[in-house]
Order: sequence, then structure tokens, then C-alpha cells
Amino acid sequence: MNSSLNGKKKDAAQPNVIFILCDDLGYGDPGCYGGTSIPTPNIDRLAEQSMRFTQCYAGAPVCAPSRCVLMTGLHTGHCTVRDNFAWAEGLPPEGRVSLRHDDITVAEDLKRMGYTTGITGKWGIGEPGTEGIPNRKGFDEWFGYLNQRHAHSYFPTYLWKNQERIEFPPAGDEGRGPYSHDLIVNYALDYIRRSAGDKFFLYLPWCLPHEPYEIPAQYAYPGKDTWSAEEKAYASMVRRIDADLGRIMDLLDELHIADKTLLFFGSDHGAARRWEGVFDSCGPLRGQKADLYEGGIRTPMIVRWPGTVPAGTVCHTPWWYADFRPTIAEVTGNSMPTHCDGLSILLLLRGKTESPDSRYRERLFYWEGYTHGFEQAVRWKNWKALRKISPDGVETSFELYDLASDVAETTNLAAASPELAEELRHQMILSRRNTRFWPIKLD
Repeated sequence: MNSSLNGKKKDAAQPNVIFILCDDLGYGDPGCYGGTSIPTPNIDRLAEQSMRFTQCYAGAPVCAPSRCVLMTGLHTGHCTVRDNFAWAEGLPPEGRVSLRHDDITVAEDLKRMGYTTGITGKWGIGEPGTEGIPNRKGFDEWFGYLNQRHAHSYFPTYLWKNQERIEFPPAGDEGRGPYSHDLIVNYALDYIRRSAGDKFFLYLPWCLPHEPYEIPAQYAYPGKDTWSAEEKAYASMVRRIDADLGRIMDLLDELHIADKTLLFFGSDHGAARRWEGVFDSCGPLRGQKADLYEGGIRTPMIVRWPGTVPAGTVCHTPWWYADFRPTIAEVTGNSMPTHCDGLSILLLLRGKTESPDSRYRERLFYWEGYTHGFEQAVRWKNWKALRKISPDGVETSFELYDLASDVAETTNLAAASPELAEELRHQMILSRRNTRFWPIKLD
């Protein structure tokens, strides 16, 4: 590994790293991705200062495995947490699976590089008392929800701070706790202030705009009298995301550390609802959260690093959340992680988007889904294949799409391209290592 990047000294090339991960934010929600119903001035401002990716993919179509892929760099055919609930041997009462001792995270990588590390928000991949809690996975500081079902309450009676359970007695006229997102954002701002003199990694897996659609104060929507209460609440939650992103950007400017901070902004998967005719949260993409169609796994993604990432640019080269860990390793001069399914995208971040090397053009992307039974999907070049498997391991359907001409995945070309379909089916089998939590027999 070279000791410098772009001719800078190594220390100067080790930026702070912030990753903001929204929960259920749709590909088509932000204005810079075509959204017209919900004002997102700060997301759009970030895009003007950054590189915006049109073909970035989450690690999975639901919460827990997507976060596992992001943290470990292993896709859902190899990683420990592959769905929100195990099919066998999960922790009672919900069947959750936690990260294990030998699951290495990007936070652990950065700790070895001398970074301070913090997380606040929704973890979702480590239950209380297990080896998978944030403080045992490389994070110095942690505040928020461990269990993702617990995160469905925006007015919780408790949250976790490190390994201590912080209680919030019911208060006020409605007899409930504080709005958790406000606590989480304030914790993040305080962490940035306290860490500004160090190299730091801050992971912000926010809960918004996941249901239930509730927020203490809604924004006004003149002329939107036909919107339902849930629609107004969802729009307000997206606007709260936008406003709090703005607060973080402004603080980085105030502390004079924006230029040495690598900032990622995305979502954990597609929108939970398409909101068609109102927000059109999935844009032109088929499907939504829990689907392996593009609407379930393609995410908005904006990356800013002044001086390295060219501002106001758009990149159409595909990448996915398994790439985050090796990217940060190359950015910081760390050794590349072993047993990792991702590639560093530093070349793309530097603006080398017109003719990326063959590794980017030729690689295979792989996903698994369990919400609708067992499903697999792969992408190779512009080709996207999906199949469903019965409990006894029999293929019940196979679909093949050319995303270059059919991003909405409307025309199944499997029958017209049998050799390609067979090769991608074979790649699905090769991409999966069996697991006791989701035991599937594939032929």
C-alpha cells in the first residue's frame, strides 16, 4: 500500500469518515434523484458538493443484513446476518442473529489505524449481551437502539448508551419518552465537536423515515390537502433528515474539518412503500423494500470529500455496500481486509468514472432475500437475474433483465438467452455458503 494519496502526506490522507444511513429512504425521494414532492435542499446541496451515484446498491433488501454487509464487507451469501429473522437457531423470542466474535467490522479496522469510533442510531446486528454489540465490534462510543424491532418506537422508554440501559420515564401530556431521533442527532453533533481534533469514524444509522410515521412537529404543506396524515408525516420525516444533514454539514464547516471529512449519505435499502402518485419514492424502479428488484436494493448515494471527490459530478458505475470496508482501508492506508466480497471504489471517488478498470466492469453482485421465501439475485454488467427457490431447494421461477434498456425490469429475457441464464444461475449457486441460521439446499 502506498504511503500517500494524490501526493499528500499519509496523515493528511486519513480523513474523518462519516456514514449517514437512512432507514427506508427511497431512491426517488431526494430532489437530486428526481423527487419533486418533498423539499430536500440540504441533500441537494450535498450533491452539488459531491459525487452522486445512480447505481449504488444496498447489501440487502431489508434492514439487518444490509447493515451487516456494510460493516463487514461480506455479501449475504457469506455474511452472518442474512435476514431480520433466522429460520433456525436464532435468539428467542424473535429469532435474531448477532455478529460473532470473528466478524470483523470497518470500525475494528479503523481502531487499528488510530481512529476514534462512534455510532448513534439503530444497530440491528447485535442483541444485548452478545458478541455483536457495537462496543465489542470496534466502537468506542455507542448510543441508540440495539434491537431493530425496538427501533420501531420513536418515543422509547429506554435506549442503550454503551452497555448501559438509559431509562426515559414517561413525561408530558401524552405520557411518553423523548423523540429518539432528536437525541440521536444531538449525540452525533456532540461527538463531532468532541472528536474534531482527532481522526474519527462516525456511523449514523438513523431510523427515519421508517414506519410508524410519526414526528413531534410536522412541516406545512400548502396545497396538499389531499395528502393523508401518514403521507404528511412521511414527508416531514424526510425533511427532518434533510434538516439534520444540514446541521451536520454546517458543523463541519464551523469546525473547519469539512475538507478533511469523507462523508457518505445513503439508505439501507429501498422505500417501504412506493407512495405512487404522491412521492413516487421508488422512482422508475420496480419493487420496494424486501424485494430483490431494483426498487428494493438500489439506494441514493452521495459521497463528499473535498479535494479528492470532484464536486457536482455523477457516476453511473455500479457499486455496493460490501465495497465500503475495502474503500476505507485504501483511503486510510490500511491493509486490505481478507475474506471480503467488496472492492475499493477509491478510483471512482477520485473521478475515474469514464473508463474504470475491468474489475468494476466484470464483477458479479449477489443478494439473498427471505421475506417472500428464499430468493437470489445477481447483477453482471447490465444483466440482472433473479430466482425463487422452494423450501426443498427446487427453483420455481427465473427472471433475466437487461438494465441498460429496461431499468424497470419489465421484460423477462430468460427464455431468449438460455446460455446466459444458465451461467448466472450457476453463479448464484457458487455465491452462497450455507448457514445453520438459514439452511437452504441448492442444486
